Amino acid sequence: MTHPGELPGQYPYTRGIYPDMYRGRLWTMRQYAGFGTAEESNRRYRYLLSQGITGLSVAFDLPTQMGMDSDHNLAAGEVGRVGVAICTLDDMHRLFDGIRLADITTSMTINSTAAILLSFYVLVARSQGANLRKLSGTVQNDILKEYIARGTYIYPPRPAMRIITDLFAWAAGELPEWNTISISGYHIREAGSTAAQEVAFTLANAIAYIEAALRAGLQVDEFAPRLSFFFNAHNNFLEEIAKYRAARRLYASLMRDRFGARNPRSLMMRFHVQTAGSTLTAQQPDVNVVRVSMQALAAVLGGAQSLHTNAKDEALSLPTEESAHLALRTQQIIAHESGVTHVADPMGGSYAIEQLTDEIEREARQYIERIDAMGGTLAAIEKNYIQNEIQNAAYQFQQTVESGEAVVVGVNRFKQTEGDTLAPFRLDPELEKQQIARVREVRASRDRVVFEERLRALEQAARSNDNLMPHILACAEAHATVGEISDRLRAVFGEYRE
Repeated sequence: MTHPGELPGQYPYTRGIYPDMYRGRLWTMRQYAGFGTAEESNRRYRYLLSQGITGLSVAFDLPTQMGMDSDHNLAAGEVGRVGVAICTLDDMHRLFDGIRLADITTSMTINSTAAILLSFYVLVARSQGANLRKLSGTVQNDILKEYIARGTYIYPPRPAMRIITDLFAWAAGELPEWNTISISGYHIREAGSTAAQEVAFTLANAIAYIEAALRAGLQVDEFAPRLSFFFNAHNNFLEEIAKYRAARRLYASLMRDRFGARNPRSLMMRFHVQTAGSTLTAQQPDVNVVRVSMQALAAVLGGAQSLHTNAKDEALSLPTEESAHLALRTQQIIAHESGVTHVADPMGGSYAIEQLTDEIEREARQYIERIDAMGGTLAAIEKNYIQNEIQNAAYQFQQTVESGEAVVVGVNRFKQTEGDTLAPFRLDPELEKQQIARVREVRASRDRVVFEERLRALEQAARSNDNLMPHILACAEAHATVGEISDRLRAVFGEYRE
């Protein structure tokens, strides 16, 4: 239970990490976007910026996420489908053409290849004359949840963790304002977890990253202020508000009592929220506007630092420009018309909210204790414990939907017989051919001697204990592709097979 005298901005930050919360500064309004080629996505980013978003959020296609170039055999049919195709430094230049990286924050939802894509981004920012020490943004860089819930892993867990801690160490000196990881509960919830499991497994992953960084010789207060989190906003309105409060409180106590953090910024859980894609329905898609509005309001009442609102047509296709526009307006109405931003933690003191906060924190602690007893998150993943817990929760929920105990409007109740009228977004198939031609042009035009020399140096560093980031940056500068850099690391680390 929150202590009656506890205020927002005070440990354990149940009521928010800043004393005045949104009275001082609104959350960053991001709209997750990316599709086709870099030019196509650049046009969408420019449009969204013109409509009032305050931070970019980049979606990458599956080949890019899996360390494959667009002309890889396994990439056929997937180029630019669920995000933008980025193979080369040239692609990254086109993605941000006309956008000053020094003036915005960019979130990149990328994990296995995060070090490579961040290197591309840094080189683009440097070419624009940006001060890298002030460059602000986030790479998701959360590989553990890929083994648990999502699947876009490349390397086995232990070498993958080494890449992450190398990025932590490098960025501490080179990009001090950059969030080097966004530890994600979002995908855990999308896979079917409960709210308490989302908190527990996200924080268990955070513990694993922190312990790995400490073993690598970093001091907790050196890197902890740049850790960030990413949560889901699901349908149970009160439970979701309580979930964010419980997560903040539990994290603050873990950082202080378990890891001995002393910098107040190390104790503050900063998080991005995205509304729940898994709750969107292809049936009656206009109703998704209501779902997204409720979920976004829960995120704001729970004290999010950054928010993405899904578009109503995302159960059917990539969002159209019109539906992305409406999703952004949803945030702006909450921010400027609802009045909820005038009070920090408006729901604090509510009996229901306080009781749910305590309940979620207690259940999450119990999960963390079980995982600790197994030897930590990596051991729990290797034993399939976390995966099984999520699968069981998903199965139980699906049973309640099929029995009618849980109502999904338009799906198992309140159906309508007439067809839906939304015209889905269509991706031009010619874009894949254009992207393949471009990556081949880059390979043909670069300095082959320098390229080979830098890839060899990367491979040697991977076989030693050297920090990989300077070598990845050097390869990117020599126009090595995402696939080529990933392949050199595959040669040393191997690939993970479930």
